[in-house]
Amino acid sequence: MNKKLIAFLFTIFIFGTAFGKDLQISSPDKKIKIHISLGQKITWSIKYGSATILQPSQLAMLLKNNIQLGVNPALINQKQSMHAEVLTAEIPVKSKKINNNYNELKLTFKGNYSIYFRAYDDGVAYRFETALGKQTIEVENEIADFDFGTNNRVFWPQESDPNYLSHFESLYKDSTLNAFSNQQHAALPMLVYAKSGIKMLVSEADLYDYPNLFLFGTGTGKLTAAHPKNIAESTPVRDRDIKITKLESHIAKTTGQRKFPWRSIAICAEDKDLLVTNLTYKLSSPSVINDLKWIKPGKVAWDWWNDNNIYGVDFKSGINTKTYKYYIDFAAKFGLEYIMLDEGWTKTTTDLTHTTPDINLQEIIDYGKSKNVGVWLWTLWGPLDKDMDNILSKYKKWGAVGIKIDFMARADQYMVNFYERVAATAAKYQLMVDLHGAYKPVGLNHKYPNVMSYEGVRGAENNKWSAEITPTHNVTLPFIRMAAGPMDYTPGAMINANKKNFNIVFSEPMSMGTRAHQAAMYVMYESPLQMLADNPSNYLKDTLYTAFISKIPTVWDETVALDGQVGEYALIARKKDDKWYISGMTDWNARTLTSKLSFLDGKNYQMEFLSDGINADRHAADYKITTLKVSKADKIDIKMEKGGGWCAILTPVN
Repeated sequence: MNKKLIAFLFTIFIFGTAFGKDLQISSPDKKIKIHISLGQKITWSIKYGSATILQPSQLAMLLKNNIQLGVNPALINQKQSMHAEVLTAEIPVKSKKINNNYNELKLTFKGNYSIYFRAYDDGVAYRFETALGKQTIEVENEIADFDFGTNNRVFWPQESDPNYLSHFESLYKDSTLNAFSNQQHAALPMLVYAKSGIKMLVSEADLYDYPNLFLFGTGTGKLTAAHPKNIAESTPVRDRDIKITKLESHIAKTTGQRKFPWRSIAICAEDKDLLVTNLTYKLSSPSVINDLKWIKPGKVAWDWWNDNNIYGVDFKSGINTKTYKYYIDFAAKFGLEYIMLDEGWTKTTTDLTHTTPDINLQEIIDYGKSKNVGVWLWTLWGPLDKDMDNILSKYKKWGAVGIKIDFMARADQYMVNFYERVAATAAKYQLMVDLHGAYKPVGLNHKYPNVMSYEGVRGAENNKWSAEITPTHNVTLPFIRMAAGPMDYTPGAMINANKKNFNIVFSEPMSMGTRAHQAAMYVMYESPLQMLADNPSNYLKDTLYTAFISKIPTVWDETVALDGQVGEYALIARKKDDKWYISGMTDWNARTLTSKLSFLDGKNYQMEFLSDGINADRHAADYKITTLKVSKADKIDIKMEKGGGWCAILTPVN
């Protein structure tokens, strides 16, 4: 990690327990203030300007043998520091250079533990640290309350399994806090509105050797924390699921000398600010990989969504060598960096080193190399976990470039540790990683930049069996799930339908909304590994469209949020090298947005934009491509039909 760091430190030591009961730390711009109260328990509250947006909320960690960190605290000292640094993202998602300016307060207590509080201009966070030596400790519970005081609006990422077994592909219930009881829990990130209108995105970061955080309702404006307990016994269900038969009493068994995950709240004055928050990345550990040259973001011709249902060829399509060579030819034609061999290429789903008889994997990989197209391989997590080093060393020997790991569907301590082990082992063999059946990003892609993307999103695959992936859902994701980090939504549907024409078809799936809506996802949705999900045969029928989306990068030097309202519409601009890219997406409401181009430099640009066609309201695949000359002095009108989109590529000209 390349950093420019300026740190100004000052320390105040306070001994005993009688002094320093109420403490405060402010953000660098002074707009956000964290107030910490030390009494029989520790609470924190937050003000934005003059408005309290988080009421006093308890935080504590409860260890085995009745060790209660944060209960009847005895403060030993406090240390406040100011930091101003610029992070350089190895694999830039929102931006290459990230200002990481914050004030930090470290409180050290009797009992060998500390709590850190951080205040950024765009959010706050706290974490525990224990200094209990190399002994193993058992965390039985963690108290992390979030008391918002009133019946605020909330986008609730609903979960249902009492043991937190889930693929974490949330639909967001637009509701109020009081609507959720102590029997209902949500995954993170979760978006809560303050009474004043300020937006608060609750999540966590730097999560290692510890389970995920979930939040339960209380029927009031308060949320309470819960975590998956460690699994003592389970039985397998098919090849990829489990039934838990016994749980441990603790949520984590870990070393006594460590820092625990950050509990974070991104704080945004406007909805559009959520599109550019980098709080999770800023709170996460720096990269441990020195040589990054082999980590190459790119686009992928993907097989599973379209069911290998190619046509217009003189061979039988399916999971076979000829079909994947066809994918490689398609990828090479449009400059796509990769293809994916998803489920079905192995002899069985649990035998990860032998192929089905119709697949000659070495021939496919070698053919891809001759066309400058890399090959990714799908795996189930369980069999990989049992023989990880051997399996990944073979994949590297064969010449694969990455692995897609699937069906983890858990968020307990063991699974969190699996994520890190697979990231580290894959890095050892210079393999990139795509995590599916996964919980949300919590910073692993910062520490291990070979972790390119995560699912943990209700994405395009659900079109194959449900009618849940609406344009409204699609314009909710960028403000909530995407704020945590990359998401492998898998865009690119070529059979497009308006609301009344949509049908569920597994082997020839379609999307809700227009084709321009899908094109806009390639700029709007962040994923260094970005899929072209549909059938290459469909893409080859419309080479004008395919060439357009193929020109869009998957990583960005800079991102500018232009406009947006959660669940209604989003408008964003991104820069890569000397080009700018603009994306607009809308819900089922047609709308025209007017945007200034003041983010441009003094150059003139040729703007090639793909927009909804005049008949897109009836035939959702209708689009047009137009070219204009523009500069920073111009305004543009972005017209989108119901479920529509708009996408532009701006190239500098003399």
